[in-house]
Amino acid sequence: MVALAAKSQPAGASLDIAGVSHQFDIDGKALPVLDDISFSVQPGEFVALLGPSGCGKSTLLRLVAGLEPPRAGLLREDGEPITGPWPSRVVVFQDPTLFPWRTVWNNVALGLEAQGILRSERRRVDAAIDLVGLSAFRSAYPHQLSGGMAQRVALARALVNDPRILVLDEPLGKLDSLTRITMQSELVSLWQRSGFTALLVTHDVEEALFLANRVIVFSDRPAKVKADIAVELPYPRHRGDPHLADLRRRILGLLGLDATW
Repeated sequence: MVALAAKSQPAGASLDIAGVSHQFDIDGKALPVLDDISFSVQPGEFVALLGPSGCGKSTLLRLVAGLEPPRAGLLREDGEPITGPWPSRVVVFQDPTLFPWRTVWNNVALGLEAQGILRSERRRVDAAIDLVGLSAFRSAYPHQLSGGMAQRVALARALVNDPRILVLDEPLGKLDSLTRITMQSELVSLWQRSGFTALLVTHDVEEALFLANRVIVFSDRPAKVKADIAVELPYPRHRGDPHLADLRRRILGLLGLDATW
């Protein structure tokens, strides 16, 4: 399957977010969440979103995924307006949400099964499982997996659909620190091999700098873009790199946490 093999050209789509504002209606009152958010993501780019808890980062991911429309502004994928969910945009959440009665193979196959193409595209399931390093666990059930392995299954379930934009909502947030470090490296490898565009929400400054080409820092709710920071370092990156340390201090300062470092 070509889509899960290494690519010479990015397979990702461009993403444009233009003047996006959003609010929730709670008990008859408007709660502004996003305030005039604008930025663009190039095909195959990896962009991380950082900001205070509850500022609206995950809400923006929901809008990008097409799970709900913005109150104002426009989102585009490859120049076309995003008006609802689409197979080219796949979300990976913090919780793997695997079906406990289905094996790894059958969990990964869900998307193709829903599209009615599983019979003719079974090889894509095997390719996705191989890509995340779970070949020996095709027949295992979720309760037989570690937390990191379960999250690999969730990534395989996303990748089997050949996403052009992978939307990552704190996908490593519930893992222990050692597993999280391992999974960060694996996520970079998956991104480099598959070529999708990645949009990641994380609360971990070091994780954002280790993974992303760019880090966008949001303000408190309603979120505005405070900074758009390029991370101009080659991969693989080393956590002790002085440039990463400088960027970490800068971002912590933007978040009002520089006094703690």
